Amino acid sequence: MTMDVLNAAEKIQETTQKVLRGLEVFHSIDNVEIGTTPNEVVWQLDKVKLLHYKRETPATCKTPLVISYALINRYYMMDLQPDRSLIRKLLELGIDIYLIDTGYPTRNERFLTMNDYINVYIDGAVDFVRETHHLDKVNLLGVCQGGTFAVIYSAIHPDKVKNLVTLVTPIDFSIEEGLLFRWSKNLDVDAIVDGFGGLVPGNFLDIGFQLLKPMLKVRKQKNLAEMLDDEDKVLNFMRMEKWINDQPDQAGECYRQFVKDLYQQNKLVKGELVVGKYKVNLKNLTAPILTIYASEDHLVPPSSTKPLNNLVGSKDKQLYEFPGGHIGVFTGARSQKELGPTIAKWLHDRDK
Repeated sequence: MTMDVLNAAEKIQETTQKVLRGLEVFHSIDNVEIGTTPNEVVWQLDKVKLLHYKRETPATCKTPLVISYALINRYYMMDLQPDRSLIRKLLELGIDIYLIDTGYPTRNERFLTMNDYINVYIDGAVDFVRETHHLDKVNLLGVCQGGTFAVIYSAIHPDKVKNLVTLVTPIDFSIEEGLLFRWSKNLDVDAIVDGFGGLVPGNFLDIGFQLLKPMLKVRKQKNLAEMLDDEDKVLNFMRMEKWINDQPDQAGECYRQFVKDLYQQNKLVKGELVVGKYKVNLKNLTAPILTIYASEDHLVPPSSTKPLNNLVGSKDKQLYEFPGGHIGVFTGARSQKELGPTIAKWLHDRDK
């Protein structure tokens, strides 16, 4: 028997043993839990809930933080696994956290607009926190599309926002970087919304996101094969997959306006955006603002986020570059070591 044949036989045996160990690992995992940081629902309007994260010690930042997350995915990307949770890190660093859970729209919610999400739900949640803590203003943190909403809200209601933090948030939609921005400019959004009867399926949108990186699934399968016998790595892989596949349907009217007014006509930057009865002027946003973008973000390129710094009326404003991609902002080890502490310190320094 030649050496090549022996090496091949050993490789096959090694792979077989790894697969068998992997099967044992999969069978040993009863349930994949994500978003496990304890919280309670403290306010609700329609299907939108306000979560308050429980603390073991008093907050050291007296102004609570309200988080506005994107509609396209679920908020627990910020709390994906216990050892890599931006929520847990901010709690640990003394921040009192509330989060707006927009839930899962059904056909009953298909007529919800940007005005509903911004001037009804975000405003209602902010007012609840203000009244509960006897404060005029709250801190606001917006993520991706939820960051766009938070920026719009802060420009419409500057009297209610003390400090604003945005994470990987699209603002200037005129850019040509990133397939998502190029595709959206020519999207027949009316045909999509009307064709689906006013409720855009989450799995339909997911297909588009997969096409942005068509080889990603192949790489994920390869990575899974290499980690099959490592229970911790497999568990983290399954947590991520559970989050990726949990995509709520979208209220058609909100989706229609977001694509038309922002992606296609860039009305926010032009000062032409109207949300409900308000015309949005970013110069009215005067709160201190920390704008965080990811250097390798393929969904929201830095060129879409960075212009915000020059558009707002804030005197205290800071751009912060995070090395990595859109998801790594929340799940990377650096998020725990660097990003969480940076946000917490920035908020503490302005908690006067």
